[in-house]
Amino acid sequence: MLTIGELSKTSGVKVPTIRYYEQIGLIAAADRSEGNQRRYENDDLKRLTFVKHARDLGFSLDDIKSLLALKDDEKCPCKGADDILTRHLFDVRDRISRLQRLESELERMSHCQGECIAECKVIESLADHGHCMHEH
Repeated sequence: MLTIGELSKTSGVKVPTIRYYEQIGLIAAADRSEGNQRRYENDDLKRLTFVKHARDLGFSLDDIKSLLALKDDEKCPCKGADDILTRHLFDVRDRISRLQRLESELERMSHCQGECIAECKVIESLADHGHCMHEH
């Protein structure tokens, strides 16, 4: 049995986050001791570690709920998990692409040769979206 503090230290998840995950049903509500202290089992630690790892990889809480539901049904085909992963990978690649365009635009704007603000390409570019090469 683990207290919430021990669970937090072992999993690397902060205590308020553990309480929140309990509240939204990502982890089961903990059993309570006679002194009303939360008590967690090793299975709770495993589930919390799963949630933390999925969050570290950028999965949404809704996707994690879906993945946990799939995980809880061992006979379920893994296509559902693969679909969630594929959608998340697409979203990550899309964000990377947008960030690369943003990086390119900022890099292009950063080579100001002006002597004063009146001649500054940074200020000029920010004032008129028409100076940008990409939509962002």
